[in-house]
Amino acid sequence: MNKETYDITIIGGGPAGIYAAYYARLRKLNVALIESLPKLGGQPETLYAQKDIYDMPGYSKISGTDVSNKLIEQLHLLNCDEYLETSVTDLTREDDIWKVTTNKETIYSSSVIIAIGNGAFKPRKLTFDYDKALEKNNLSYFVNDMEEYRDKDLAVAGGGDSAVDWAIHLNELTKHTSIIHRRNRYRAMESSVDELNDSSVEQLNPYIIKDVQFNADDHDKIDVTLKMIKSDDIKVITVDKLLVNYGFISDSKILRDWNIELEGPFIKVSHEMETNLPNVFAIGDIITYPGKLQLLATAFAEGPIAVTKALRNIYPGRDYFQHSTSLFEK
Repeated sequence: MNKETYDITIIGGGPAGIYAAYYARLRKLNVALIESLPKLGGQPETLYAQKDIYDMPGYSKISGTDVSNKLIEQLHLLNCDEYLETSVTDLTREDDIWKVTTNKETIYSSSVIIAIGNGAFKPRKLTFDYDKALEKNNLSYFVNDMEEYRDKDLAVAGGGDSAVDWAIHLNELTKHTSIIHRRNRYRAMESSVDELNDSSVEQLNPYIIKDVQFNADDHDKIDVTLKMIKSDDIKVITVDKLLVNYGFISDSKILRDWNIELEGPFIKVSHEMETNLPNVFAIGDIITYPGKLQLLATAFAEGPIAVTKALRNIYPGRDYFQHSTSLFEK
């Protein structure tokens, strides 16, 4: 072909995609990194910018912004072609080369690594109708600025890692924090649950939220109506802020359009991160395989596995090393 062709095009500029691009550049491959947002960083930068992350290798804790910044700094030591504010609209095969069609231009590549995290995600919202004016100051699904919660009465809804961690973290700023969960057990890291139990966070379990309205006497506050599971018990709490962390819904329609084999919303991959399409790989939160863990550490390992397999497929005669600390020759 007469078109410039990349060795690897990585779709997704979150932690998994950034590190895979860096590792591919270490292997002297020509790399394109595509990100739909105006900047790299992905979920830690977009959703958890100020939240501490506890499963980043080498750090007891680190904020989402710092994770992103350090990965971007590392990538820029070697550089690759970055396509920001660029969305992939189609992926087709043309003369053994992948044609990656975007909203701006067409990119050609010998291989593709999909690292789109949770995909085109949106938060799981409250399941009942409520006044959308609540979302202006009182009801949130993301934390954009922790200072908004200083000296406030806060309720956090949810029982996963994000809800538990935010309850603990924001409790350092708030006047009072409570956490609302439909079960008596949390779906969070054991160490985080221990920290929650040792904190002053009030645990309202097992309750579900049935209604949210502006407080009749003070329009700056909201009344949150709770119903106990398997009971008629009703409780109403008045707070300044309600932070709902029920997780996210991923839209996998575009993956189905590309004829990628899925298992639920996730891409099925082999132990070498291969999809059912030739020289198309996937890594990070978007994939599933036996034993898969949704951890940053896992995603960082999956990138080099995919890059190495792509390198072998593209350049079968090239000598290669595995990593800089290898002690033994094979």
